[in-house]
Amino acid sequence: MKPLDDENFDDSHVVVSGAAADTQESISRQIGDIHRAYAAERAAGGPEATQPRLDFAPYRSSILRHPTKDLHHVDPETIELFSPAFGHRDVHELEADLTIQHNGEPMGERIKVTGRVLDGQGRPVRNQLVEIWQANSAGRYIHKRDQHPAPLDPNFTGVGRTLTTDDGWYEFTTIKPGPYPWKNHTNAWRPAHIHFSLFGTDFTQRMITQMYFPGDPLFGLDPIYQSITDQNARDRLVATYDHNVTTHEWATGYRWDIVLTGSNRTWMEEEDTDQ
Repeated sequence: MKPLDDENFDDSHVVVSGAAADTQESISRQIGDIHRAYAAERAAGGPEATQPRLDFAPYRSSILRHPTKDLHHVDPETIELFSPAFGHRDVHELEADLTIQHNGEPMGERIKVTGRVLDGQGRPVRNQLVEIWQANSAGRYIHKRDQHPAPLDPNFTGVGRTLTTDDGWYEFTTIKPGPYPWKNHTNAWRPAHIHFSLFGTDFTQRMITQMYFPGDPLFGLDPIYQSITDQNARDRLVATYDHNVTTHEWATGYRWDIVLTGSNRTWMEEEDTDQ
């Protein structure tokens, strides 16, 4: 396993000029205004907004993320020539345990995260490549752009992957990540989360999302999480503590199912495109 590269690093460290001068109070006020407007639209019969807004003003760097030009088709076979190939022979079962990748035990709360990858009809998605990356227990990534004063853990890289079973199950053993500051506004903190990446049959069929932990006090303050204006859709990003997954004297357990299609699908980040 290697440290995170720029493609997989959490882009919440990106800062827009002048954004740091904003206060949490002003950001929360903007979030509240947008959510109240959405609630009024829903009450008037408007559509359910299950995906984040591409240009969400409280999330300052969202203006840098969404497409500004028309999309265009690319040749997927050409892209495949320059992309890594994945398959059963390339994914070792030990890669799903992020706590055994180094010479010692990582610091923090050991957890197990498991669930099923399903389609919109509830059918399991078999042999799906699932990758995760995350901050360590102190809220620090192993990445040159993450320089906030929290300790690095020499025994934790924060990257893992696995393949789903015939019943669509995945499972990871890892360390519960910590929250961390980011540069969206003054005193901005991201809730603890784990990034998930799922591949289809080709490398170009990639979807990325985030899993959060129940009861996080930072939910209401985070403009990335709140950029999904529908509460039910936001709730689908939050794992459930599951005592049946918890292992005696070893790890606490969380259950999080990922739905790829349909009205109850899990939110996925928009694909990057040429600007």
